[in-house]
Amino acid sequence: MNCIAIIQARGGSKRIPGKNVKPFLGKPIIHYPIERALACGALFDKVIVTTDSRDIADVAESAGAEIPFIRPPELAADHAITADVMRHAIVESERIYSCRFDYACCIYATAPFIRESDIRKGLELISSNKRSSVYSVTSFPYPVFRAQKINDKGELEMMWPEYELTRSNDIPEAYHDAGQFYWLDVSVFKREKRMFGAKALPVILPRVLVQDIDSPEDWETAEVLYQVCEKRGIL
Repeated sequence: MNCIAIIQARGGSKRIPGKNVKPFLGKPIIHYPIERALACGALFDKVIVTTDSRDIADVAESAGAEIPFIRPPELAADHAITADVMRHAIVESERIYSCRFDYACCIYATAPFIRESDIRKGLELISSNKRSSVYSVTSFPYPVFRAQKINDKGELEMMWPEYELTRSNDIPEAYHDAGQFYWLDVSVFKREKRMFGAKALPVILPRVLVQDIDSPEDWETAEVLYQVCEKRGIL
């Protein structure tokens, strides 16, 4: 079983300049997912970074990742989608390394909370259950079916009024993408070109390990959370 870890890290971040190589608690944030992927040992045949930036490539190589190609500009634009970047990375890697991969794990560069055990669990789920995809999720901290919206009159109303009188314990738990990793069956992905395949399975993460990092405030929050998790032995 041949597996490749593909870490996506384009240059040109606008909200947090240099986001993918910005120091996170003393070292470039991209080092965290690279180190966790490498810690999986023989699980991955290759750990690569797909980037359009030579600076990011140099930082990634210093952490032990391979840079078999530089991503073309059209796949590093603001509107480039993850599935297209992944397909290019898989096809190019198979050509360069003269091999075929059974499974690919897409990992985001700004995922410092990613754990080796969760990566391994994802591969076990996708391979033993013959699914097209497996990815990390976490639960919403509040019953999402109690969400409200503001209508065109400026008034509050429930998005799902049928749950207005339902006890919280009886409301279905809802999950969202944790933004850490996505395991893909390569043969299915090449055919369907979908990151979220039909009948996907979850790797459920505790909420404390999930932090979207899109602003300086998010960054500071993530650093505090990371230190807490590290002190408690969660990481």
